Amino acid sequence: MASTTAPTASEYIVHHLGHLNNTGHKQSLIADFSVVNYDTLFWSISMGLLVVFLMWLGARRATAGVPGKMQAFVEILVEWVDEEAKGIVHNAKSRLFVAPLALTVFMWIVFMNALDLLPVDLPHYLFSLVGLDDVIHYHRIVPTADLNAPIGMSMGVLLLMFYYGIKIKSPGGFVKELFTAPFHAHGIGALLLAPFNFLLNIIEYAAKMVSLGMRLFGNMFAGELIFMLIAMLGGAWAGLNATSVALGIGHILAGSVWAIFHILIVVLQAFIFMMLTLVYIGQAHEGH
Repeated sequence: MASTTAPTASEYIVHHLGHLNNTGHKQSLIADFSVVNYDTLFWSISMGLLVVFLMWLGARRATAGVPGKMQAFVEILVEWVDEEAKGIVHNAKSRLFVAPLALTVFMWIVFMNALDLLPVDLPHYLFSLVGLDDVIHYHRIVPTADLNAPIGMSMGVLLLMFYYGIKIKSPGGFVKELFTAPFHAHGIGALLLAPFNFLLNIIEYAAKMVSLGMRLFGNMFAGELIFMLIAMLGGAWAGLNATSVALGIGHILAGSVWAIFHILIVVLQAFIFMMLTLVYIGQAHEGH
């Protein structure tokens, strides 16, 4: 049975930072493949399926006449992403895959980020209504606030960089560029600089992958923490003194203002991830 004692502020935050996983304890390493966060998988897959369904629905309802609101929105979104892809990835054949990928990435991240706008205690409240609060003690609803999801997505972008680099430049040309760029030289100088070029290229690829995932994770994790801090102000509403009432009103005002501002963050972070995905894939088509 769940405890009736109210948690402290630190206990409240630590509880909400816990994941429903297969081990029952927190992930202690950055890369620990023995830990599977079921909540991250559930919500990320659910949001992905929802995006696919909505885009399919918009395409299914498309007509040649005056478009409806849904069709107009989808058409504007598709044309916008396609124009961004044309300006970055100049290979028309590659854009047949890259442009839809960018659209999918943008919409998927928007929907995952938007889960942060739900009340932080809503999952626990719903679980308690059906008697699952003891079974599902920990649950985090925002996949992008879990480092595993953004890093996993950025690793996918890294693999695409390798794929297009090898496809466009040929396997031999891709490997040659790893050892000859960015410091080009000839003769003995090329041999001396080859290890340094290779090291710099490996660092560049790793930095792109890590920064791409960490940027999304850091912003969404910080937003989630702020929502938790604002939620704790609501606990003071139980009192009837002036301080409690002031904190309760502050909870409503701060929560409303931050939620409105967070809408910008939700869309902006998805846009940044999409644009960097296009930029990195576009760079894979070009030589140093």
